[in-house]
Amino acid sequence: MPLRVRIALVLPLLLFAPALAGADSHPLTVHDLLAMERLSEPQVSPDGTQVVFTVRSTDLEANRGRTDLWLVGTDGQGLRQLTTDPAGDFGARWSPDGKTIYFLSTRSGSSQVWRLPVAGGEPQQVTDLPLDVANLIVSPDGSRLVYSLEVFPDCRDLSCTADRLAEREARPATGRLYEQLFVRHWDTWKDGRRSHLFVQPAASGTPRLLMPEMDVDAPTKPFGGVEELAFTPDGKALVFTAKDAGREEAWSTNYDLWVVPLDGSAAPRRLTAGNPAWDTQPVFSPDGRRLAYLAMTRPGFEADRFRIMLREGLDGADREVAPGWDRSPDALVWSRDGKTLYATAQDVGQKSLFAIDVATGKVRTIVNEGMVNSPALAAGGRLLFLLDHLRSPAELVSVRTDGSDPVRVTRINDARLAEVRMGDGEQMSFAGAEGDTVYAYVVKPADFDPARKYPVAFLVHGGPQGSFSNQWHYRWSPQVYAGRGYAVVMVDFHGSTGYGQAFTDAIRGDWGGKPLVDLQKGLAAAIEAYPWLDGDRVCALGASYGGYLINWIAGAWPDRFRCLVTHDGNLDERFAYYATEELWFPEWEHGGTPWTNPEGYQKHNPVDLVGNWKTPMLIVHGGQDFRVVDTGGLASFTAAQRLGIPSQLLYFPDENHWVLKPHNSIQWHDTVLDWLDRWTGETVAE
Repeated sequence: MPLRVRIALVLPLLLFAPALAGADSHPLTVHDLLAMERLSEPQVSPDGTQVVFTVRSTDLEANRGRTDLWLVGTDGQGLRQLTTDPAGDFGARWSPDGKTIYFLSTRSGSSQVWRLPVAGGEPQQVTDLPLDVANLIVSPDGSRLVYSLEVFPDCRDLSCTADRLAEREARPATGRLYEQLFVRHWDTWKDGRRSHLFVQPAASGTPRLLMPEMDVDAPTKPFGGVEELAFTPDGKALVFTAKDAGREEAWSTNYDLWVVPLDGSAAPRRLTAGNPAWDTQPVFSPDGRRLAYLAMTRPGFEADRFRIMLREGLDGADREVAPGWDRSPDALVWSRDGKTLYATAQDVGQKSLFAIDVATGKVRTIVNEGMVNSPALAAGGRLLFLLDHLRSPAELVSVRTDGSDPVRVTRINDARLAEVRMGDGEQMSFAGAEGDTVYAYVVKPADFDPARKYPVAFLVHGGPQGSFSNQWHYRWSPQVYAGRGYAVVMVDFHGSTGYGQAFTDAIRGDWGGKPLVDLQKGLAAAIEAYPWLDGDRVCALGASYGGYLINWIAGAWPDRFRCLVTHDGNLDERFAYYATEELWFPEWEHGGTPWTNPEGYQKHNPVDLVGNWKTPMLIVHGGQDFRVVDTGGLASFTAAQRLGIPSQLLYFPDENHWVLKPHNSIQWHDTVLDWLDRWTGETVAE
């Protein structure tokens, strides 16, 4: 029998109670989703009493997001908007004296550094460079800025890069000649430039390159940021993350920590050469004597468990802080006395906040409800962080370090949430593949009536090392389906994160095995546990690895669903290896290359079961998706059309692996929901 577990939302329900829907509310739609303000990048002031953060609002007329800076006391008082320029303002950092906020802005026509007096006054431009500035941080004494620029590694000054780009633009021939991978990465064609780190005086001055001629990116691409950078406590050097793998870059996960003096007296030096796997996110202790960082142990595996490593100084011995803790942290914050490390990590369908005793490795849970992100120390012995969950986008919250006395710091989306009605969620567990306990979330439709039976949107997450957690999602929000009158079921199958490393590892070499069994058993268990789920009217939807699974389901489980939606999913695993960019991923998951282990690519290959397809299918793909290339989506549509299966192709030439532009998001949701309505209605359209 499945076990129904009420989601432990005591903290969020208490904190977000004012956002309950009002009398004039309506079921949530994609337009409400886009109307929500998105909080990110919180930075607490040096004295811990204020926090500056970025708020992204959707500008439908411009078809983009607009970002501004806001400021509020860490006690929730004095909320005010700092910037209102139509351009983007983001990436704020405090000066050590707390009197100035440095930030990045595109208001001059490109991304440059600006500064703003906290006491009042107009922003002043700090840099005026021919290239866009990114990833800004401020030195401990406030005298210097470090940031990244996209430059050609062999260029010694910025004019060299700018002139070379201008020369290329003027050429009549457009061909590019490559000698090694990457040729393209995520959504960008490589043109020879690298993200390199520069230092300059905080007041103004000429930037100095910190990593001349290194053919690497720092921060790393495509998703690395300022979390990969740290000044040494004396402010004289910088520690950063980079992968120096040469021609093996596309199939290596050997990211290392490096250190470089800011005065240019020496070249960058590798600090973690002894570990052939991933090292990242350096954080120095308050006394400056110890360096904490995150490290994996298995080369070639991007979803290995991150361990918390502690090093005495820059070159001392390493030790793992909590070797028995079977979770993978993704953020580290030191306590002021240096005795505790605070960390976030996925944990059984949540993203929790933990305290780890540095001496003993003992782990204590502080917050285990919703999704905790960007933790930081605040005044009064408190921790401040962003918190979201199934019924609310992220807001700033603070608690004492023991998890008590929760305080809402911001309520920016309360009025918008009061206008919409959403579905309640529950977590359930069941016996999945090999008898293992597997968890799932079930979300009721908005305006739920227990006497009715509801069609089901069966969402399949990507990754595969991912999770449909107790979170607010802007691309795969269960509340959009709930607002349309669907119940939502989301299974965290084998391979999902937050359930221990063995559970994550279990998918290797078994992509269409245990995950499919978990989905089959999970859907059956949910229908048994919740009689208001209409098991005869179910559509399955997934993206990325979830899109692969939908393609696999189409052939391996062909009679179960009224309809399918596959977004950016591989059809042929063998061909997908040759078309993708980060080769370490398929090589790890399928046990080698297609020529050294062809069986690994054939074992659960959707293309081999296309002859079994019969379920109506909507295929979605982005033309700028270089992770799962668009030929996979086009091939799936070709197969469905040739088989005579009712099918549609929604193609976005200007989107990558995700659908990001607001109007494209509206079209995506409208198309997907119309497809579900068509096939789950009382009269099925032919």
